[in-house]
Amino acid sequence: MPTIKPNRTDEIISKIFKGEETAFGLKEFKTIDLKKVLYITKEEQSKFYVRDIKSKKLKMVFDDKNQKGRPEEIIRQLWLYKLTNFYKYPLDRIDTEKSVHFGTKEYARADIIVYKKDKITPYLIFELKSPSAKKGIDQLKSYISAEGSEIGVWSNGNEKVVLYRPYPKEFEDSLTDIPRADQTIDDLFEIKRTWSELKHDFDFIEIVKRIEELALAGSGANVFEEIFKIIYAKLYDEKLARERREREEVLFRKYRDPEKTYDIINNLFKKAAQEWPDTFEPSDRIRISPERLNVCVPFLENVRLFEIGKGELEIIDSAFEYLITEVSKGKKGQYFTPRHVIKMCVKMMQPKENEYLIDPACGSGGFLLHTMYHIWDDILKNQTAQKDYAGKYLFGLDFDDNMRRISQALMLIAGDGKHHIFKRNSLDARDWQGVESEEARVALKPLLTKFLSDVEDKQNQLTYRYFNFDILLTNPPFAGENPDAGLLRQYELAKKNGKLKNNVERHILFIERALDFLRPGGRLAIVLPQGVLNNTNMEYVREYLFEKARILAVIGLHGNTFKPHTGTKTSVLFLQKWGGDLPAEGPPKEEASAKTGAGEPLRDYPIFMAVSKKAGKDNSGEYVYKKDAKGNFVHDEKGRKTLDHDLDKITEEFIKFAKKEKFSFV
Repeated sequence: MPTIKPNRTDEIISKIFKGEETAFGLKEFKTIDLKKVLYITKEEQSKFYVRDIKSKKLKMVFDDKNQKGRPEEIIRQLWLYKLTNFYKYPLDRIDTEKSVHFGTKEYARADIIVYKKDKITPYLIFELKSPSAKKGIDQLKSYISAEGSEIGVWSNGNEKVVLYRPYPKEFEDSLTDIPRADQTIDDLFEIKRTWSELKHDFDFIEIVKRIEELALAGSGANVFEEIFKIIYAKLYDEKLARERREREEVLFRKYRDPEKTYDIINNLFKKAAQEWPDTFEPSDRIRISPERLNVCVPFLENVRLFEIGKGELEIIDSAFEYLITEVSKGKKGQYFTPRHVIKMCVKMMQPKENEYLIDPACGSGGFLLHTMYHIWDDILKNQTAQKDYAGKYLFGLDFDDNMRRISQALMLIAGDGKHHIFKRNSLDARDWQGVESEEARVALKPLLTKFLSDVEDKQNQLTYRYFNFDILLTNPPFAGENPDAGLLRQYELAKKNGKLKNNVERHILFIERALDFLRPGGRLAIVLPQGVLNNTNMEYVREYLFEKARILAVIGLHGNTFKPHTGTKTSVLFLQKWGGDLPAEGPPKEEASAKTGAGEPLRDYPIFMAVSKKAGKDNSGEYVYKKDAKGNFVHDEKGRKTLDHDLDKITEEFIKFAKKEKFSFV
């Protein structure tokens, strides 16, 4: 009787996928028990094999001696299992490693081909990759053309792209899924879904990339604009579906007729623009063709954006970072703040669940989003309370449309359809007057400072200059000066010896503006060029800061932090406004003879100072990830690669310092 070799599947699978950029997960097959489907055995001294589902032959999948695996073969076997067991295609209609020809010349070998019932005509053709692979769509297109196949599937085990060639059209279309053996392609267009059936386990970055690659590349469309319109249509459809309660049917899906798809989704977008104003013009519309929109929709129709968890929100946040990088925000001096810098600021400022927080240059809303994460993780565990917090305590202002739309979308998703993100010029009080600012005025009015003087209070009701926010976190734009005398007159830092300066850089004005937003005792973290803290000609700014607030900490960021947008050296300045828990006028100054640096009088309190040595980015601005002793990527509990930076350590040291100094907010 032959010896039964032990099933080594779990052990070998972990080895095969250990070196992948993404942790082993294979989302496409998460409902499959791999050990029952795959039977991996050791057949030679250091080589492991799996038995092919189609041919029954052994196929080598891992060489233990050289630590080399064949992840594509594992993915092929899992697809063969799924095709036969889930999609019900018989094995006699399936072929593997089939030669693909252009005319009489062999071109390549397709990983899997599924034939029509005649067992001759190619129907589905597969191009399979390892989980870390992102390319191969063009090769799949060539297979479809060469074989005349109607459907092509690209898969790396974590995501799949289903291309559809509606003969006789040459333009590739897309599908949400492949039809079962007992279905036609037309059947797929008739499937209705409810909101509860939508999945919230998805890679939003790859979705955005696929939409851009397959539908918008070469279209002449503004990629950011059109993707964002589609996202807003999707959000509005989900909102409607949830409100229907007993009948949660979603309308956002692909229809057989591209014109119908366009009409339904463009109508959803228009209603979204009415539901959430100040994001798009009422007259705006989706400006890509119905055919191109029909390609986009399948990538989003199965995913759920509303009521997703923190992990998925972070993925969406990362996708928007990708989008905003694509539109080169750095050219305007408004750099997408790296999320590890934001997390450091939030952890050091320790926001509480009943504290109001604002970012007056909120951009994509990173500070707001990660403050919300902090509250969710550390304080509020109840889901209803989490949603209430997101919609009540977080405020953002920005004058840039693209960045503001991102922050609005993220807070809509997180805040259950509510947000306090407004298009306003934070620096100019004149921008708060007029009908167009009414929504922002109503939302922010309860947070205006109440003055003792009736005259001052009346003036503040018009200018919206002074507020009672507990915390302000921001990375204001650095580039550009303000020569507008009407704006400069509003600022002490725009004057020298009582006379108005001709120009003042925006970030200097933001320092004064940020402090005006805070109540006495309020806390502030602001990203600034290092020159503000070091240069001799900036002494007047430092004197102003000493007068208005206690300096809590200065963190010098690595020169690569904001690359590829800029190599400008930056620091994060942490302050607490005098008053509240601190003396109203601050501590007494030392004698004028006691000098430091550029000549400022010494203050009688310690300041936490640190310099980052690990940026989490290389010299070109690409993110750098941690690796273990064997050179494999280190992953977090969500399976994402861990960024290689030192800001978490700096944060830990600051918390120790803050406790020692008995800061009231720690």
